[in-house]
Amino acid sequence: MCFSAIASFTGGVIICSIGILTIKKVHSPSQIVFASIPFFFGLQQITEGFVWLSLQHWKFEGIRNLSAYTFLVMADVFWPIITPLAMLLMEKKPKRIKSLQILFTMGLVVSFYNVYCLNTFSVAPAIAGKHIDYNVAFPELLRLPAFGIYVISSVAPLFISSIKGTRIMGALMAVSCLITIVFYTQYLTSVWCFFAAAISIVIYWMVKAQRKIHFVENEV
Repeated sequence: MCFSAIASFTGGVIICSIGILTIKKVHSPSQIVFASIPFFFGLQQITEGFVWLSLQHWKFEGIRNLSAYTFLVMADVFWPIITPLAMLLMEKKPKRIKSLQILFTMGLVVSFYNVYCLNTFSVAPAIAGKHIDYNVAFPELLRLPAFGIYVISSVAPLFISSIKGTRIMGALMAVSCLITIVFYTQYLTSVWCFFAAAISIVIYWMVKAQRKIHFVENEV
């Protein structure tokens, strides 16, 4: 989905629509953050559409930094905390809550680190190989540790959670991340978003299934 401006805009609108449908299926306030993930992901894709436009058409050069930094804030700051937070809000088992709190803290650490880097080091997005390489000049020494914490805080909560269906989502995220690293290492931030589109559909299915279970239990 992140291979052109049209693809990003189209994918973003579709995923935002899935997000709206997912939010409408919510039956408990604790689900709101989780159900909102597809909508925010769709917004992220739309944002990258503007990055494409700013790189391909000189009339849009003025929005390049704004769109690129907005995309990176969502990718590098938002996502490390949203998954553990969503799982934490829905979890009811005390032992798992403690583990999720640790992962949420880890996500906060890497998010704050990325905020610092985005404010300190340069970002120079460029089109390369039909993808966008954001050319972020983050410290090379901490790049791998930060990425490791990013992945753990984003994926591990889905395997720890007792909510039905989260392991399917976790497996999709893990496989998607692995495929991206192996085949598109240079464009990780941009290309990984393509795979996350499928995850949005899984989230919709999960929230919808939980809604059915909720109403069945109430009727009984």
